[in-house]
Amino acid sequence: MEIQSQRSISHPKGLYVLFFVEMWERFSFYGMRALLVLFLTKELLMPDAKAGRIYGFYNGFVYLTPIIGGLLADKFLGYKRSIFLGGTLMMFGHLSLAFNGLEAFYLGLGLLIAGNGFFKPCISTVVGRIYELEGKPELKDSGFTIFYFGINLGAILGTWACANLAEYKGWHYGFGIAAVGMLIGLIIFGFLGRRVNSQAFLAKGNESNSGSEVEDPKQNRERIFAILVFSAVTITFWASYEQIGSSLSLIIDRYVDRNILGWEIPAANYQSLNPLFVVSLALVVSWIWKKFEESGKHISTVTKFCLGLIILGLGYLLLSIVTFGSAEKFSSIWIILSILLLTIGELFLSPVGLSLVTKLAPVKVASMMMGFWFLANFFAHILAGELTQFMGGRESLSGFFLIFFFLPTITAACLFLFRNKLESWMHGVK
Repeated sequence: MEIQSQRSISHPKGLYVLFFVEMWERFSFYGMRALLVLFLTKELLMPDAKAGRIYGFYNGFVYLTPIIGGLLADKFLGYKRSIFLGGTLMMFGHLSLAFNGLEAFYLGLGLLIAGNGFFKPCISTVVGRIYELEGKPELKDSGFTIFYFGINLGAILGTWACANLAEYKGWHYGFGIAAVGMLIGLIIFGFLGRRVNSQAFLAKGNESNSGSEVEDPKQNRERIFAILVFSAVTITFWASYEQIGSSLSLIIDRYVDRNILGWEIPAANYQSLNPLFVVSLALVVSWIWKKFEESGKHISTVTKFCLGLIILGLGYLLLSIVTFGSAEKFSSIWIILSILLLTIGELFLSPVGLSLVTKLAPVKVASMMMGFWFLANFFAHILAGELTQFMGGRESLSGFFLIFFFLPTITAACLFLFRNKLESWMHGVK
């Protein structure tokens, strides 16, 4: 443990501008995503396996393009232009989905994939940089958890807006409101972006910038190796977690009693449970990390990752137990409790991982390394889509859920056994 004196510390002001930009971008992203599998199966009448595969490939490529976008931002565009370009492409992508026709639908998906490639790695990198520029690197984990709060506040608003417009007005109204959300994010960035430390947007770093710019090439290589290991670990996490938007969405639609006081809740609305729990718990988790740091006690990144993986697995173990040996619809309460556990696991792993990349990555490739962090999500979503085919009918759900208990739990055990070597590669970065 690292001993520090107790002190009061605050977050950079630029965090809150980026908070609201990301909130509206995630409004559009998660709102559209909540509709995708249901739209494919109920409107386009695709088989479950094909819809799950399209969902997996779409989300996978969303996390593949940040490598290219991050490289272009690092070398040529800079982060400010990349964020604006990415947001603009995504806005037009959502608009394209609002029109009829398969051509417009696939064009919209393509624009969303390309836009996310520019937007996603750059805004996360800028969040990390403002902490270094203002001399507050110890608050990164806490700051990224607040940033995560904004992500999920947008997801709540977007899911409910898109789901209810789609349910009562039509699918394309749901996709259209997602475009409006992205437009609001672009307006905020255009008018308030100047309040963020301008050096945080520079593509080429210097010693006052964020990231890990040590002179020893061996240390830089080993820190990059550490990023790659942590990224690989997240594959099983996200492959399990992302069943929320594919197989679990279909299971809720077909096998869960959604009737509350005579109102049958639209299945897509359950997508808002996860961001609702994140909003409820993110600041609590951020406060906990901050208090540990202020008291001189540090919980290692490896420990946070292991806990996140195990808690996620317990969420699926709960569903496996509930669905065992019964052919009836099961209560919404079990879905709610399961998603609560998945969310706690997410808060222990995802914002901490974003923070870690900004600490370990060499400055000159900071955004590209953030892209490699998101590359793990590409493989995870492809795997998640392929695993959807094992869902089967009501009678096979218990065994299906066990897959997503064992995957993250075994990964946590392997990570724990490898912890000493991994921490040596981090060279003191906590």
